[in-house]
Amino acid sequence: MAAQGGAAPSTYTPTPTKKTQRSPFFSDSDVDWLRPDGRGFHQCRAAFFRTGAVNSAAGSAYAEFGNTKVIVSVFGPRESKKAMVYSDVGRLNCNVSYTTFANPARGLGSDNKEFSSMLHKALEGAIMLETFPKTTVDVFALVLESGGSDLPVVISCASLALADAGIMMYDLVAGVSVSCLGRNLIIDPILEEESFQDGSMMITCMPSRYEVTQLTITGEWSTAKLNEAMQLCLDACSKLDKIMRACLEEAASASQD
Repeated sequence: MAAQGGAAPSTYTPTPTKKTQRSPFFSDSDVDWLRPDGRGFHQCRAAFFRTGAVNSAAGSAYAEFGNTKVIVSVFGPRESKKAMVYSDVGRLNCNVSYTTFANPARGLGSDNKEFSSMLHKALEGAIMLETFPKTTVDVFALVLESGGSDLPVVISCASLALADAGIMMYDLVAGVSVSCLGRNLIIDPILEEESFQDGSMMITCMPSRYEVTQLTITGEWSTAKLNEAMQLCLDACSKLDKIMRACLEEAASASQD
């Protein structure tokens, strides 16, 4: 598919809670903590998507969330080299890697095996693997710039690339993360915020089916904070899904012209 020009970046900020005053970041302090990029605690970065970013791939997508920039290429379905015995379901291979210039702290580009595994788990339940038996679909995600919340951006972008490739899916998969800093929950954290977080939560789901494909939690959470963070993520995923679908609709309209 030829590259399609994406629409202007759109926000997927969840619906504001009833809380009107922001809790101070530091306890026993009368100074409110402000996010480095000026966003509110429950405000997401603008999301930009474009499909058809790689002409040589069966499907591809580019995503930009603030300083986080990701490109995903999908190849296949193609004959599986590992399928020595017939299987009535297809295989999904996922790889996430970083460019050498993605993050100055990294210094060298590298494959991220943990992210690759988590990407596979997030997408596997959404793909109709039975529609391509004894074949493999390969998903290659490359983080061009690491600006925070890399994995949920990778997962959302990969879902869009699979749809662009015509892979049969039950629904698109959207991913959103929340960090806990002190008494505050901040959605869609940037790199600086992630380095100071006390805990994190990432949810990937199929919004139209209201099904969670992956839930990852680190740190210690109270029940109240856990419920609030889950609701923030699910609400943002639902709104992010609409942006992703608008991108696909725009690409389909452009290809018909």
